[in-house]
Amino acid sequence: MQAEHFLKKPLNIFLIAVLCTLLWGSAFPGVKIGYELLEIATDDLASKILFAGCRFGLAGVFTLLFAVASERKFVFPTRNNIGGITLVGLIQTTLQYIFFYIGLSYTTGVKGSILNATSTFMIVVLAHFAYKDDKITAKKAAGCFLGFAGVIMVNLGGDGFAGFSFLGEGCILLSALTFALGSLVSKNVAAKGTPAAITAYQLMIGGAALIMIGLVCGGRITIPTVEALLLFLYLALLSSVAFALWTALLKYNPVGKISIFNFLTPVFGSILSVLFLPNQGFNINIVFALILACAGIILVNRDKPAVKKEK
Repeated sequence: MQAEHFLKKPLNIFLIAVLCTLLWGSAFPGVKIGYELLEIATDDLASKILFAGCRFGLAGVFTLLFAVASERKFVFPTRNNIGGITLVGLIQTTLQYIFFYIGLSYTTGVKGSILNATSTFMIVVLAHFAYKDDKITAKKAAGCFLGFAGVIMVNLGGDGFAGFSFLGEGCILLSALTFALGSLVSKNVAAKGTPAAITAYQLMIGGAALIMIGLVCGGRITIPTVEALLLFLYLALLSSVAFALWTALLKYNPVGKISIFNFLTPVFGSILSVLFLPNQGFNINIVFALILACAGIILVNRDKPAVKKEK
């Protein structure tokens, strides 16, 4: 009950959700730098999938170690939750990242960022039908509009929007859909166990599937330098922390209320890309995008003022 009380406080929701999206945003430049340090070619999709599998598998191990330290005993998934955890791992880790990496190989970064952000709309719509306490409201719709406007603004002046292909834009949309479905399944699964343990096993299961697919397709990775190893460990750790905290938020709050924060991920990704990647000039659109995304988040999460009853 203490954890539930903590994770339902508006300020704590805001701080934790922003931390999660900041960590996920840092993965954009982190993964790009990782490809270079691990010497993975741009068109080597199998090695990229293998890289993702190793990253998420290790993230699961990190999360499991944290869960064991917290509980002071080894934690296992409950028997009635094994199927749900496996489903989350295969949907939210394996399928999402297969579609994501294939899509990015066949479309532009601009369209990839924008289309991937549609997952928030999908979550809001799906939650409307899945949960009685998570219906679409005018305030929620307006918040989504502001957030998506921010995602578009951060990508204005990019490399264009023309054209559509199933392997490119289609796979990015499928990636967004699998993330949305995974979020709903994760909320149901989290109700039957501790978020850290659930996150640990879903990441290990999803990561193992990615590793097998990457190896079967001929993927290979090496870690040639200490710098590459440190970056790889950071990417695994950020996934561990972000997914565990996000799962905890979903357990105790409406899905639509939490998912709106996803609009911050591409904004943080753009800001951090400017800071850490070469030839990434600062764009004033990033500032306006951050303002719009924050406005949408505040609108959705703002509580209604209490109505005083007449005595």
